[in-house]
Amino acid sequence: MYRRIKSYVLRAGRLTTRQTQGLEKYLVHYVLPLDEKYWDLKQIFARDAETILEIGFGMGASLITMAEQEPDTNFIGIEVHEAGVGAIAADIFEKQISNIKIAPYDAVMVLEKAIAPDSIAGIQIFFPDPWPKKRHHKRRLIQADFVKMLLRALKPGGFIHCATDWQEYAEHMLTVLSAEPLLVNQSEGFAPKPARRPSTKFEKRGQALGHGVWDLLFVKR
Repeated sequence: MYRRIKSYVLRAGRLTTRQTQGLEKYLVHYVLPLDEKYWDLKQIFARDAETILEIGFGMGASLITMAEQEPDTNFIGIEVHEAGVGAIAADIFEKQISNIKIAPYDAVMVLEKAIAPDSIAGIQIFFPDPWPKKRHHKRRLIQADFVKMLLRALKPGGFIHCATDWQEYAEHMLTVLSAEPLLVNQSEGFAPKPARRPSTKFEKRGQALGHGVWDLLFVKR
């Protein structure tokens, strides 16, 4: 039986007052619709600029930093967990950031319904759930079928940038991405941490405990 790809598993959690405010008051200004037509990126951002898609932005801190550091680039952040969506909506409002839009949907639905082929300059996936138990490996986001969906969205020359602090998952990612003939690894194996990727609190905490971090950077032929 065919198992539909799904990019997440929902986990319940309590929202802070600020996150609730972000969802109820601010999200409406930045949320993108999910209907049966592709997003017109030029119209959405009111300019013609390269657009980067981040899948699973967590609480949004690194995405906010990148958008501030790269004002000439458009960013779309995908996240289904309400705490993160509320937090980033509040951040965008408070900092008056104009180059981020929010897609609070399953990434698979976004890729299938909202992203035109060959329209995205880059896709970044930072610290996705590693699903460490072997019986859960099928839930991992980086799988061959999902990579093909990413490639459909990417422009020729567009990049896929992944990062993880779980070595076995890093090796899995490297195997999957290397096996795709339309992708070219920009390093021999894992990549040095690109300067444009901010370090997160989660990452710094892991490094303090002696955990490694692995980056992978591939480009579409």
